[in-house]
Amino acid sequence: MESSGPDPVVSKVSVRSSVIESLKGWSLSGVRIRKEELRRKITMPEYLRLAMKDAIASKDIDAGKRHYDFTAIGHDKPPLPAPESPLVVFINSKSGGRYGPELKVLLQDLMSEEQVFDLLKVKPHEFIQYGLGCLEKFASLGDGCAKETREKLRIVVAGGDGTVGWVLGCLGELHKAGRDPVPPTAIVPLGTGNDLSRSFGWGGSFPFNWKTAMKKTLDKAIRGPTSRLDSWNIVISMPAGPDLDTPYSLKRSEEVVLDQDLKIEGALPEKVSCFQGVFYNYFSIGMDAQVAYGFHHLRNEKPYLAQGPISNKIIYSSYSCKQGWFFTPCIADPGLRGLNNILKLHVKRLNSTKWEPVTIPSSVRSIVALNLHSYASGRNPWGKLKPDYLEKKGFVEAKADDGLLEIFGFKHGWHASFVMVELISAKHIAQASEIRFELRGGAWKEAFMQMDGEPWKQPMNNEFSTFVDIKRVPFQSVMINGE
Repeated sequence: MESSGPDPVVSKVSVRSSVIESLKGWSLSGVRIRKEELRRKITMPEYLRLAMKDAIASKDIDAGKRHYDFTAIGHDKPPLPAPESPLVVFINSKSGGRYGPELKVLLQDLMSEEQVFDLLKVKPHEFIQYGLGCLEKFASLGDGCAKETREKLRIVVAGGDGTVGWVLGCLGELHKAGRDPVPPTAIVPLGTGNDLSRSFGWGGSFPFNWKTAMKKTLDKAIRGPTSRLDSWNIVISMPAGPDLDTPYSLKRSEEVVLDQDLKIEGALPEKVSCFQGVFYNYFSIGMDAQVAYGFHHLRNEKPYLAQGPISNKIIYSSYSCKQGWFFTPCIADPGLRGLNNILKLHVKRLNSTKWEPVTIPSSVRSIVALNLHSYASGRNPWGKLKPDYLEKKGFVEAKADDGLLEIFGFKHGWHASFVMVELISAKHIAQASEIRFELRGGAWKEAFMQMDGEPWKQPMNNEFSTFVDIKRVPFQSVMINGE
């Protein structure tokens, strides 16, 4: 007689496996997401994909016209329909540790190879100038499919905050050029902090079950409602000197005339160097930027140490201790550690056109101008302030689209640590619609700055001031909400 002992075990395993497999294809709303149905909704017709590919490769919007000429447009066949929800994905394949290249292959399988752009090969401004330009050219020729695809297009960015900001900045150029609508943007978090991703409901880390989660992510990207995000233009005017080693988000520009409503005390240099950029989350000056600067250089020198978000955070914490961020209270001369020794702050407050001076507390070693609720991997150092405190301080509730930056300070590493775990609050300084920082060296030869996690070393001058002006960009970015 044959034994039936193994059968129950096999049965249990089979049932468990069947349940897991059945759950993989379902969205959070309980609706099953079928790969072929998703692909049909988001994939563009082949002639549009190939035309955009050729236009980008040739850097010529007319390079893809041969694909238009071979379509049914203008012939006896009916015109091709536009996809229900066309998507384009930008991926930073260097982000996400070892997952970047694998994610790229998976995304190409879920849509099409031509709709997934590796930012190491195709820059977002190239896609906007030539890829979207090609769609717009076809639309102007009477191609209804191209016109509808362009109007419905949504963007997904797979990368960290810096990558997302880069793409958003390039998309903003569409509005400046009168090329509306600007496609809304969703996020796949591949960075270390992922504060932009957290702020719009896309999570703070790359999902553990990413191979099955991508269908849900793309489904949310085509269905999700949209909201607005402020961005902030930063202009640095400094005495001319050696080239400044800045992040890619900060570019040298022509000389900029500073706001004349705020009188400048002291002489100005004969020659100045100007740099401009845009940030979406925060700008900071001080010790936090110095730690970030050292960490970035260490990671570039020893890339084998940076294998993912967790290892990055461990290295970052260790470097913070090494830099003395936690031992500031032990410095003998308090006068050498406060930013107020080198920094003056003026702001324009809510609904005001007048500049006001703001005192920087002597204990502050790091000052941050924050746009989002999420900072340093999901923390909210500004805090959830009570209505009576807001009224007392003349503040309003902080939002990502309110046209205001929240300015606060950290005293030292211990203070920052307690703020991050919400035991205490940061040093609230001001809310502002415009900001001017004025820096002059004194005993300091250099300062450190960063915006959206990209740090640099800022040279100081004892004779002439460096000015940092921050003003809201008139156009708001359109974001897709993941929750």
